[in-house]
Amino acid sequence: MRSVFRYEILKTYVKWRSWIAFVAVGAVVPLVEIALRLQGDSMIRAMTRGIASEFLLVGNLMNGYYVTYFLMNTLWIHIPFLITLGAGDQLAGEATGGTFRLLLIRPVSRTAIFYAKYLTTLLYTLTIVAFLGVLSVGLGVALFGTGPLLITGEMLVILPQSEVEWRLLVAFVLALWGMWTVASLAFLFSSLVENAIGPIIGTMAVLIVFYAVSNIPLDLFAQIRPYLFTSHLNLWQTVMEQPIPWREVATSAGALGLYTLSFVLGAWYIFATKDILS
Repeated sequence: MRSVFRYEILKTYVKWRSWIAFVAVGAVVPLVEIALRLQGDSMIRAMTRGIASEFLLVGNLMNGYYVTYFLMNTLWIHIPFLITLGAGDQLAGEATGGTFRLLLIRPVSRTAIFYAKYLTTLLYTLTIVAFLGVLSVGLGVALFGTGPLLITGEMLVILPQSEVEWRLLVAFVLALWGMWTVASLAFLFSSLVENAIGPIIGTMAVLIVFYAVSNIPLDLFAQIRPYLFTSHLNLWQTVMEQPIPWREVATSAGALGLYTLSFVLGAWYIFATKDILS
């Protein structure tokens, strides 16, 4: 199993398509942070204009932690699409290349091959999220320094620096949990088709439809919204609330876990019973 896992990791990371996500994140994050470096102070003044006359705001509000939070909110609807590029290619890529039969004559079971590919998918997703986190925080702190975290929304919240670091860490862990659900969906589609493009397009289509239903303010959609996994992908944002709604966190995390498990079991059944012809 270990040798198969190492082999799948090598195959995944030598493909140029697998690096598109890293190139995209590596280009967008510095670009946004440089733009914020040039104009970020005016944005902070605009957000705090309503309370600046009543409260004395001290500290470096335009800091690396705020920039990281800003980037997460900006990019998180796009990251799932980047993840499908690697996750959707795991099984379908073998069919496209005509290497399935060659792969299955090795002295390992289909189940071992399946889980080696799935674990590779999880690792690939982890490296993308980790790259986003390390680059955002590292470059942000280098350019802006540290300080409290300003959060705007229905209420304006300023989290002290002593809380920001562990909250960001938990936020990235919960964000990864959601991205594993997206990767598992792409993996399921990858087991259904024999074209590597199909799982990517299929997952993107599901995300677009579910995101639309999750955000269109209609009563009919409001009834089914809690049952869509896309409604729980913003789970990481709840960690920035004061106080943290841990029950809501547990509910959404459990829902995403059930979706992930169903996607994986479905993919395993399809792969285990599939008649491999190429």
